[in-house]
Parts: sequence; structure tokens; C-alpha cells
Amino acid sequence: MGQFILIPILFFGLIILISAFFTVKQQTAAIIERFGKFHSIRQSGLHLKIPLVDRISGRLSLKIQQLDVIVETKTKDDVFVRLKISVQYKVIKEKVYDAFYKLDYPHDQITSYVFDVVRAEVPKMILDDVFLKKDDIAIAVKRELNEAMSDYGYDIIKTLVTDIDPDGQVKEAMNRINASEREKIAAQFEGDAARILIVEKAKAEAESKRLQGQGIADQRREIARGLEESVEVLNKVGINSQEASALIVVTQHYDTLQSIGQETNSNLILLPNSPQAGSQMLNDMVASFTASNQIGEAMKNNKNNKSKE
Repeated sequence: MGQFILIPILFFGLIILISAFFTVKQQTAAIIERFGKFHSIRQSGLHLKIPLVDRISGRLSLKIQQLDVIVETKTKDDVFVRLKISVQYKVIKEKVYDAFYKLDYPHDQITSYVFDVVRAEVPKMILDDVFLKKDDIAIAVKRELNEAMSDYGYDIIKTLVTDIDPDGQVKEAMNRINASEREKIAAQFEGDAARILIVEKAKAEAESKRLQGQGIADQRREIARGLEESVEVLNKVGINSQEASALIVVTQHYDTLQSIGQETNSNLILLPNSPQAGSQMLNDMVASFTASNQIGEAMKNNKNNKSKE
């Protein structure tokens, strides 16, 4: 009978002995209370406590944690905007007691301070400044949180403004403004390109005209030099300058006619190039038509006379 009583006692004692040992994970702190009163803080490793006297009241993580807070507020130019503030914080290793006993809901406390700071800073700015000075907002939130939360054993590592979301209609208006601005810049670039093209084309035409004029001048210079050499050659064989000039003109005339005659299917008509010669040609044509009519009437009369005979 005594053996049956001893076995449960030994088993119960073994359980109590095992419960005296406990472990704490890395980057974690365990709070030990003795009869409901704070006794000690245990860091990572294997530890021993008095069974039925000491108990683990709680554990706190010493890792960096992040809390995302979304705040809706109004800017100076009456635009409603939603900001997402990310707060990175951790429990100070030397102030685990304060973090565990002085503050019950740290997330709610941090959220309240974030709302207070953001709604005090953003209404001082217009919407564009909210985007440009988001780092200033983050610094203001961090400064305020550090002053408030350090007494409770929390260290604010970093605060970030991770998102700025204006009202939908405001975003559409901003997109239209941006699109119009870009279209304006594109039109300016297109105008500049067209102007440059016109200028370069005018420069090219001017250069072409200059080179064309230079070519004509060189051509006439060479023609004059050739005529001069031709006159000198003819003078050497006893032909004077006047005769030589006439000979050259006649030669060029026949060379021109020969060149024209070499072209087949040509509709070219040579006409005199002076007003007097043109008038003379017109008189000759009228006289030719008149003579032709007279000849035709004479032939018709002769035919009629023969038929009567």
C-alpha cells in the first residue's frame, strides 16, 4: 500500500523539479515574479526558478518591430490625403521593467502620437510640399515619439512616410496637369526641331546657290579664256581679230545646230531673239499666207475656164 502512495509523490516531485528549469530565446527577455511581485529579468539561455513560488509573468521581444499607421488629414490647400507612417521600434534592453510594467498597450500609444504629430504638421503644408517634405514629417514624428516613448522603455529606430495617397479626383487632376505640361514640352521640342530644320535647309540652299554661282563664274571665265586663246591662234595665221570673232560665232552657231539635230523626237523651234527680227518674221508669214491664197485662187480660175471650154 505504501508503494502505491510513493509513486504518485515521486512523479509529482519530478514534475515540480522539471518545471523549475526554463529557457529564454535569443533576443527575448523573461520577467520573473515571486508571489505576484517583480523579482528579476532573465535574458536568453537556460534558467532556474523556484517551483510554485516563482512564475514567468511575461516575455518581451528585443527585436526591432514595425508598426504601420494610416492617418487621414487635410493639407493647407484643403486637399484630403492619407499618409502611411511606418514606425520601427524596439524595447531597450536595460529598460525591460519599464516597458513591461509602465505601458500596457504600446501600439495604441505609438499610434496616438503619430496621429497627433501628422495632423499638426501636414495642415501647415500644401499638397506638393507634403510630397517634397515627407522626410521632415518623418523626422518630426520620430522626435516626438522618442521624447514620449523613451520613458516607457521603447527606442524609436526609424520613422518612414511610405505612402501618400490624395483623394482620387485630386490625383486625376494632377495627372491631367502633368500630361498637359509634358505635351507643352513636346510641342516646344517639335517647334525647335522644325525651326532647326528650316534654318539648316536655308543654309544648304544658300550654300548651293553660292556654289552654283561660283560654278557659272568659273564656266564663263573658262569660255572667255578659250575664246582668247582661239583669237590668238587665228591671229598667228593672218586672220585679224574681227574676222576671228565672226568665225568663232559662226562656228558656235553651227555647232549648236548640229547638237540640236542629233536629238531625235525633238519639238524645239528656233526663233529670232530680237523684237525687230520677230516683226520681220511675222510680216514674212503674212506675205506667205497671202501669196498662197492668190496662187490657190488662180489655180481655181484656170480649172473653171477649162471646164467651160
